[in-house]
Amino acid sequence: MGVVELFIISVGLAMDAFAAAICKGFSMKRMTMKKARTVGAYFGIFQGGMPLIGYFLGMQFHEKITSIDHWIAFFLLGVIGINMIKESRNNSCEPTAELEGSATRENGLHFKNMLPLAIATSIDALAVGITLAFLRVNIIRAVLIIGIVTYILCTLGVKIGNTFGIKYKSKTELAGGFTLILMGIKILLEHTGIIHF
Repeated sequence: MGVVELFIISVGLAMDAFAAAICKGFSMKRMTMKKARTVGAYFGIFQGGMPLIGYFLGMQFHEKITSIDHWIAFFLLGVIGINMIKESRNNSCEPTAELEGSATRENGLHFKNMLPLAIATSIDALAVGITLAFLRVNIIRAVLIIGIVTYILCTLGVKIGNTFGIKYKSKTELAGGFTLILMGIKILLEHTGIIHF
């Protein structure tokens, strides 16, 4: 898997966190770049770190399931993508509010508020890490690309949410879901020899 493919997966994977960042921006009465970068850092670190954990978990089982690793990759990316598409139908920031509590409308960037949100939006990245292990991807490069892409998108997401509200939340999750499903199909077709990209 090359840099371009990793970048595409990173963008698709980051859409969940990006949508949450839009909600964070929407809830801020006064948005600053420092706050936006803080949100971006939380999501970027966890989104980049979770695949590393998933990778080491996946490596434990790789030898036993090498013959079906592409089917597992297809299944995991497909399930994550479908879930993101389903979530895109909820065009509100209620999940964010539930995780953070009502008091965080004023200052929702405390560790105790951001930690559960960062973990919740990066669980999918854990499953992707398992997929990367099966595909023998350079995990350091993958983690850096996923983390940096997520950081940049989420920093922008805070600004977008603060400026435009939640207008783009559902569209980003929908696009992310389709991206991951398409990447899963591509991996399956390549590894079964049906199509060579």
